[in-house]
Amino acid sequence: MSQASELDAKFARQAWIRALERTARIDEDPTVTFPVLIDRLALEFGASPALVSPEGSLTYSGLAARANQYARWGLAQGLQPGEAVALVCPNRAEYVAVWLGLTRIGMVVALINTQLSGESLAHCIRVAAPRLIVVAAELAATLAPLRDRMPAARCWLLGASSQDIEPLGPALDKHSSDPLPARDYRAPTLDATALYIYTSGTTGLPKAANVTHYRVMRWSQWFAGLLDTRPEDRLYDCLPLYHSVGGVVAVGAALAGGAAVVIRPRFSASDFWRDIGEERCTLFQYIGELCRYLVNAPPHPLERTHALRIACGNGLRPEVWETFKTRFGIPRILEYYASTEGNFSLYNCEGRRGSIGRIPSFLAHRLPVALVRFDHESGEPLRNAAGFCERCAVDEAGEALGWIPDQPGARAGRFEGYADPEATRRKVLRNVFKQGDAWYRTGDLMRRDADGFFYFVDRVGETFRWKGENVSTQEVLAALCALPHVREGVVFGVEVPRTEGRAGMAALVVDRGFDLRAFRAEVVRGLPPYARPLFLRRLPGLESTGTFKPRKQELQRAGFDPAQVPDPLYFDDPRVGAYVPLDAALYAAITAGTIRL
Repeated sequence: MSQASELDAKFARQAWIRALERTARIDEDPTVTFPVLIDRLALEFGASPALVSPEGSLTYSGLAARANQYARWGLAQGLQPGEAVALVCPNRAEYVAVWLGLTRIGMVVALINTQLSGESLAHCIRVAAPRLIVVAAELAATLAPLRDRMPAARCWLLGASSQDIEPLGPALDKHSSDPLPARDYRAPTLDATALYIYTSGTTGLPKAANVTHYRVMRWSQWFAGLLDTRPEDRLYDCLPLYHSVGGVVAVGAALAGGAAVVIRPRFSASDFWRDIGEERCTLFQYIGELCRYLVNAPPHPLERTHALRIACGNGLRPEVWETFKTRFGIPRILEYYASTEGNFSLYNCEGRRGSIGRIPSFLAHRLPVALVRFDHESGEPLRNAAGFCERCAVDEAGEALGWIPDQPGARAGRFEGYADPEATRRKVLRNVFKQGDAWYRTGDLMRRDADGFFYFVDRVGETFRWKGENVSTQEVLAALCALPHVREGVVFGVEVPRTEGRAGMAALVVDRGFDLRAFRAEVVRGLPPYARPLFLRRLPGLESTGTFKPRKQELQRAGFDPAQVPDPLYFDDPRVGAYVPLDAALYAAITAGTIRL
């Protein structure tokens, strides 16, 4: 074993031990929720910075005091434990104080995606059925057209005054910031729901996932252990606070270790390295897309002068991993796999390039995870003659499942589901390996190597079938983005009349040096015939969700129809062996079946 490998193995062992020690203590007192922990941390760290943001910062004692005011205000509104409050607010320190204070008294706070409007926004608020809506002043106009449809929810305004929304600031100022006496409220336990956090909604309307106080505590303490967060650390968080990673994992991991969270309203590739340096950040919470943006950005004079010791996150693609690490001098990458509603997680503490993690042997019995063979035609796991699923072989791709225990009160493997019971039911697969068992469907295709490391392949439904072969959109996209002058893009399958399956289509953002002939030559050289994109769409830019996932649904809906696509379209014409402009006449020929594909 090399010296580097020995160091990786040592770091992994220590990280696992710290995470296990921290989470083992959570069950000792079921009334110690994260808001209660913040009160205790305030006594220990007092005037040390907790949350740092341009709109205002809070020390540990300041955060606890502000949260106490929100708790008292909630009680004054007559809110009862289990009732919901919707929070519609951009990233800022105050955001965390709102949900800490309200969850302290048993409220369920729905963290609403600030990028939504219209029916999507109405849907998210409607499924939470809130008694109150707390909205930031800059988002009040987005909410205004929907208020008549939500008469049961009273609105309160964070920030500048508004004629028709009651300002929250003066109401808060009437309440003490002292800790609440136990007699004044019924404290929630770890099993109570604390937050509704919504799925990203890249396809369909978002679902509100139930997040209990136990889950908030476990995420916070687990990642505090993995990262070994300390009071001298400063974690850079430019991810949306309405999402589980930016709003709970990053915030909770830092605060649980006495560190500061540097909150930014959004990610900026041009400002990133300057900001990291000026704020003396030692930790960075990423989504893979952010790392790719940085790699694709021009060199920055400060990109190697930082004090980062760990970049932690998920979705870092293998083709970006090494460049990100070496170009910027990142000492350690801690990649993991998790989802807001999922019942298991994977952690790559060893830094194995491209892997989303593994389950150590000493935890395998507590976190059973299975990869099962998948039928891309039906969209369901394959069943054998006996009606049961079959496990994948080494390096064979299949859907990842997490075992749901049937013992009442079990912590490990529990699936907390969604606010919508029907959505919860659809995520549970039964009679998988034996009659009566239950497993959580991730909807993710993975493979596992001989060493037990897992690798993400694609989302179920993203992989499509063409020419009798399964095509992974992620693998094709990785190959395309590795080519010269391709900046970013998405790959998806489109239906072509009179053909079986779906043909590949790529929507790409390219720079001025892009050459279509050279691009096709590289595609032919690097991809098998069935995986090559039959259609291309050149985009001026790629719109993303709040969690930096491409908005693929709209692109896929428009397909390769020039009547619906305003951007340049191309067709890999087999008659000439080249990408040619796709106009209405050529579209008619393709859809009529006069061109053999």
